[in-house]
Amino acid sequence: MTADQDIAQTFLSKLQDSPFVMIGLDGAGHSEPLTAQLDDDQADTLFFFTARDNRLAAGGAAMAQFVSKGHDFFACLAGTVSVDNDPAQIDKLFSSQVEAWFPGGRNDPDLTLLRYDVSSAELWETDISLKGRVKMLFGGKMAGEDEGSHAVVGSLT
Repeated sequence: MTADQDIAQTFLSKLQDSPFVMIGLDGAGHSEPLTAQLDDDQADTLFFFTARDNRLAAGGAAMAQFVSKGHDFFACLAGTVSVDNDPAQIDKLFSSQVEAWFPGGRNDPDLTLLRYDVSSAELWETDISLKGRVKMLFGGKMAGEDEGSHAVVGSLT
């Protein structure tokens, strides 16, 4: 596995631990927080359950940002949002957490499943070395090897 594949796998692991991202359509104003649903069969795609009238349902080019729970991993994802109301995909991803927002269940008339096909990602793992932490503590200059890992990838697999 390459270093870029390693950092992409770390991203997916961090996203499973804390699946919250900020996502917005390009040029359409502010991003909004949504909970990403992961499908192991579609590694370069994130899914979001939302309301039919959500501004993202219009679809199009979008950017998503992610910060891990421990603030030690960051990601910026470019891709395209589209509606994917395939009943089989909804059944596969639907959970009790989603049902809390959609009391009508899988057939709630307000339910929409959005898919976000990731075309590229920039990933940062900020596992600062001990040497780097000491430098920060005493005002030293950080060097590249002290900062952690960085990758620009076209695929999360």
